[in-house]
Amino acid sequence: MKLTLKKTLSIGIPLLLGVFLVWYSLSRISIPELLVYFKNADYGWILLAMFFGLLSHISRAYRWRFQLEPMGYHIKFGNSLMAVFATYLINYTIPRSGEVARATILSNYEGVPFEKGFGTIIAERIADMMVMLIIIGITLILQFDFIYGFLTEKFSSTKVLIGIASLVVLFLIGSRLIKKSESKFAIKLKGFVNGLVEGITSIFKMKKKWAFIFHTFFIWGMYLLMFYVTTFAISDLENIPTGAILIGFILASFSIAATNGGIGSYPEAIVIGFLLFDLPEDPSRAFGWIMWTSQTIMIVILGGISLLYLPIFNRKK
Repeated sequence: MKLTLKKTLSIGIPLLLGVFLVWYSLSRISIPELLVYFKNADYGWILLAMFFGLLSHISRAYRWRFQLEPMGYHIKFGNSLMAVFATYLINYTIPRSGEVARATILSNYEGVPFEKGFGTIIAERIADMMVMLIIIGITLILQFDFIYGFLTEKFSSTKVLIGIASLVVLFLIGSRLIKKSESKFAIKLKGFVNGLVEGITSIFKMKKKWAFIFHTFFIWGMYLLMFYVTTFAISDLENIPTGAILIGFILASFSIAATNGGIGSYPEAIVIGFLLFDLPEDPSRAFGWIMWTSQTIMIVILGGISLLYLPIFNRKK
C-alpha cells in the first residue's frame, strides 16, 4: 500500500505542479502576447541553439561507451545515441523513467545486463552533478558582489554574516552527528555520499578517463552555449549580463527535475533568475518558453524516430 502511494505521488506531484506552473505562467503573459514573441524571434539563433543541444546529446552518447568498454561491452554508437534520445523523450511522461528505459534498451539490443547499464547511467549523473557544482561555484565567485549586495539589500550585512556563519556551524555539527548516527536516514545519507565519492573516483580509474572528462565538460559547455545564444533571438533581451545567464541557466537546469521535462517550471525558473537583474518580465518569460519549446520539439522528433527505428536498426537481433 505504501509503495503504491509513493509511486502515485512521485508521478502525480510533478504532473500537477507542471499543470499549475503552466497555468500560472500563462496567467502572467497572455497566449496572444506570447505568440507575438514567437513570431518576432530570430530563428537563426534558435536553430543554432538547437544545433548545440544536438551536439551535447551526441557527445553524451559517445561518452557512455567509455564507461561500458572496461566491462567488455563495445556497443554500437547508433544504439547509444538512440537510447539517449529515447531517455529524454520518455522522461516527459514519468520523471526519471527514461534512465530505466535507457538501460533496458541497452540490455535488449546490446546484451548489457540491466544493472550494469543502469550503474553506468548513475555514474554519469554523478559526473554531471560535479560539473553543475563547479558551474555554481564559478557563479558564486564571479557574482559574489552582486549576491552579497542583493542579500544585504534584503537583510542587514550583520544578519547575512551571522546567517552564513550559522549555516557553516550547522553543517559541521550535522556532518558529525550523521557520521556517528545509526538511524535509517543517516545510513541512507552516508550511503548516498559514499556512492558519490565512489562514482567520482571510478571516473579516474577509467581507461579513457580524460576523454570521458573532456566530453563531460563539452556537454555542459554546449548546454551553456545553447542557453546563451537563444537570448539573441529575443530583441528585448539585448546586452544581458553574464550573471543573469549563469543564474538563469542554473535555476533552469534544476527546474527540469521538478516537473515532467521541465514543463511550466523551466520558463518560470528563468523569470526568477532574470528578474534578479531587473530584466523585463514578459521577454524573460517568452525566452523561457521559446527555449523550452525549441528543445522539446527536437527531443520529441528525434526521440520518436529513435524509438521507431531501434527495432529496424537491430533487426538482425
